[in-house]
Parts: sequence; structure tokens; C-alpha cells
Amino acid sequence: MAADVPASKSLRVLIADDHVPTRLGVRLALEGEGFVVCAEEDTASGAVAAALRDPPDVCLLEVDMPGGGIEAAAAIRARLSEMPVVMLGGSDNDDDLFAALQAGASGYLPKGMNHSRLGPTLAGVIRGEAALPRELTARLIREFRARARGENGLVRRGKNDLTEREWEVLDCLCEGFSTRRTAERLFISQTTVRRHIGSILVKLEVSDRQAAVDLVAQRSRNLNAQ
Repeated sequence: MAADVPASKSLRVLIADDHVPTRLGVRLALEGEGFVVCAEEDTASGAVAAALRDPPDVCLLEVDMPGGGIEAAAAIRARLSEMPVVMLGGSDNDDDLFAALQAGASGYLPKGMNHSRLGPTLAGVIRGEAALPRELTARLIREFRARARGENGLVRRGKNDLTEREWEVLDCLCEGFSTRRTAERLFISQTTVRRHIGSILVKLEVSDRQAAVDLVAQRSRNLNAQ
């Protein structure tokens, strides 16, 4: 549930990064946005201890600090399950992104992002929003789709798995495309689109296209909550 943050309240942030210039730049940016930096640490163990000793409103942890930022995130979330944690990554690594989210992080931000966006982004996380740049969101969607086609995926139905084309049609439905627009997007006829939709409804065991879209949305939420 999103937190109610009074406008007059100074938001408290814990920053953990072993690279002093980066930590200083982040601190100055956040203080300029009205945040109070309640703790600065340079190791995972220090970050965990500081968070438990005096819980902030949000933790900002660097992925590659000594001891491991992702390990620190998992340890903090294990003890403070409602604590928002955002990772700060210096590398463009999908494995780090997915590991951070699995550890309970609410977001993953690149170190190279404009520091003027840090304050509003962390304030959004405290309100219950996710913090993912657009390019990382696209990767997360691709990973979700890959998992959805696997053994423990979104809509596995034995021999009734969706075909690649049916997935493409379903993607269009989820984007709100009409039959005509779907046909134009996929360079197929509207009759073929309708045939694929009929097959999708049978395989997903739903009554209409909106029910199929709702099923995808529900299973997506369930997957992200795991």
C-alpha cells in the first residue's frame, strides 16, 4: 500500500556507496530536494546495521559496494518488510536488475542518471511507486514474457500453449489495439486476427478478449509479487 507522506515531512534517506565522490553527489542532490540524509555507509553490513538501528524512509544502496548491495537489500527487507529499498547500479547488467527485484528492491537506478531526478524518484518510491528507467522496464517485460512461456509461466496449459503469433496478438490486445490496428501491426488480415483471438480465448479458458487481458494483468501482478 502506498504510504501517505505529509508535504511538510522531511524524508529521511540512508545512502550506502563505497565511492565517496558518488556518495557526496547523491547526498547534495537529495539534500537539495529537502531530504535528510540520516546515515551514510560504505559497506553492506554497515548499511544493514544503520537501517535497523534508525530506520529511514528509504534506503539507496549501491550494488557493488563491499559485502554486496543486493545482499544488503535482502537483509534489510527480511527484517523491515515495509522498508523501500532502491538500488544504484554502475553496470548495465540484467542479472543485477532481476536479482535486486527478487531481493525485494522497489527500483534499480543507473549511476549515470540525472541527479536532479533522484529526489522526485525516491519520493515516488516512498509513496509506493516503482523506480525503473524506461529501458530497464523494457528488459523486465521481455524477461517476464520469457518466463511466461516457460514451465512456470503465465498461461501454461499443457498442449494448449500459445503460439508465437498468438502471443503477438495478445500483446496487441493488452495495448488496447483494435482488430484492424492489430492486423496492421502484424501485417496479417483482420480475419486472421479474429481467428487467433478465438484460439487464444479457448486456450486461456476465458469468454472474451477483455477477460484475456484481465488474466494477463492479474498473472503479471502475481508474478511480480513473488
